[in-house]
Amino acid sequence: MRERLFGAAHDAGAAVVFLTRLPLPWHVPDFDARLGRSAPWFPLVGVLVGAIGALVWWIGITLWNPAIGALLAVAATVLATGAFHEDGLADSFDGLGGSAERERALAIMKDSRLGAYGAVALMLVLAGRVLALTALGGAAAAALVGGHALARCATLPLLRWLPYARADGGTGQPFAGGVSLPALSSAVIATFVLTWILWGGAALAAWAACAAVVLVFAGWCRRRLGGITGDTLGASNQLAELAVYLALAI
Repeated sequence: MRERLFGAAHDAGAAVVFLTRLPLPWHVPDFDARLGRSAPWFPLVGVLVGAIGALVWWIGITLWNPAIGALLAVAATVLATGAFHEDGLADSFDGLGGSAERERALAIMKDSRLGAYGAVALMLVLAGRVLALTALGGAAAAALVGGHALARCATLPLLRWLPYARADGGTGQPFAGGVSLPALSSAVIATFVLTWILWGGAALAAWAACAAVVLVFAGWCRRRLGGITGDTLGASNQLAELAVYLALAI
């Protein structure tokens, strides 16, 4: 039992190290081997990142107003993750918008330079998150915690059921096909319970919006790229988070 608990803690730690810039108070042994098993812990990392955003939001509204609180909260979550998912969003839209050819689109997504499609997508999604959180008013803190958890949970079905598009590997390769059905079910149930506690019946609308957006985007990636990449997983996360905030704001 003790070994299983330590193993779970190390797997969760691997998820924190991979998805964020946050320091861990312990060293994760066998990091590369654990990385593929860490995906079911992604929603928990979302709770951590969302809690940081909620704390900064509270400071922002205390010192200034809801708009500045929302802006600071989004900035704090971007800093906590090192803009990991935002980078994937920009790269995905650069590739998908830049070429209709699969191989060319994948090559564009690997380019570190920011193109017009990626810049526009990044600005719109960031602005949308700030405006939606502002519209949520006092409910923004709960939206941040649950929204970050749900957005990361939404990528797990893609990891389980969609093929990896790159033959040469990439940031998402260690996770592709590595999410077991029991682990996926546990993550979904835990995330649903959390969001229900935070949002009540509004959780149903948030889940529906999140699922719709992720399914449409995943279908687009499957058709255009033949599957997912690390960048498209990051983009899915960003689009899901925005969809959740907008649904809750309604």
